[in-house]
Amino acid sequence: MGKFGGFEEIQAWQRARDITLHIYRVTENGKFAGDFGLRDQIRRAAVSVMANIAEGHGRRSNIEFANFLNLARGPAHEVQSH
Repeated sequence: MGKFGGFEEIQAWQRARDITLHIYRVTENGKFAGDFGLRDQIRRAAVSVMANIAEGHGRRSNIEFANFLNLARGPAHEVQSH
């Protein structure tokens, strides 16, 4: 496994967290706040990126970790699309 003490040390997780916090702020008001479906979907996708990175870190091998990093790409692109 990589040499991370905790998933919080992974720069990709830190960046995903920053983006997630920003998305929550942006979607609190305005048009996003009224479009519950889109608001909730973009929030879930952003959280999913963080969760996949954290879950991958908790796995037992670099191969499994890499698989979860790959899985995180899907919701990252979904956030970008929204």
